Amino acid sequence: MDANINTLIEKHGRERSSLIPLLQEIQAIYGYVPREAIKKVASELGIFEVEVYEVLTFYAQFRFTPRGKHVIKVCLGTACHVMGGQDIFNYISQKFGIGAGQTTKDGMLTLERVACLGCCGMAPVVVIDEQVHGRQTIQSVERLIRERIEQG
Repeated sequence: MDANINTLIEKHGRERSSLIPLLQEIQAIYGYVPREAIKKVASELGIFEVEVYEVLTFYAQFRFTPRGKHVIKVCLGTACHVMGGQDIFNYISQKFGIGAGQTTKDGMLTLERVACLGCCGMAPVVVIDEQVHGRQTIQSVERLIRERIEQG
């Protein structure tokens, strides 16, 4: 891990303004920002670890735990909520035993709730692995998830 972090630091520099781009690239590589990376970045940038944590917790894009191989985002904005988005979210949560922001024990699925995806005319909307699926039902989402799991 240190070699990857060192390469990124050389690329972005050791200025405080490099912190967010560094963290974004670290997360892109590992799927989250590991504790060891936080220590290394703080040390190399000459800042306290708490300052790194402040940035990580301020921006919703950053994660402290690995995501699953497949990421499921369920829109719970007004239109999606009215059209059954919450029912879809609850179904996935119960079926796989995970809540918002959690990953299954086998590392296969991560479930996320989002406030709005901007495709209200297609409500309810579910995004699986960055593919948008509109007008979903519990049955159609179950099929999509099963297909993803079977693909590996």
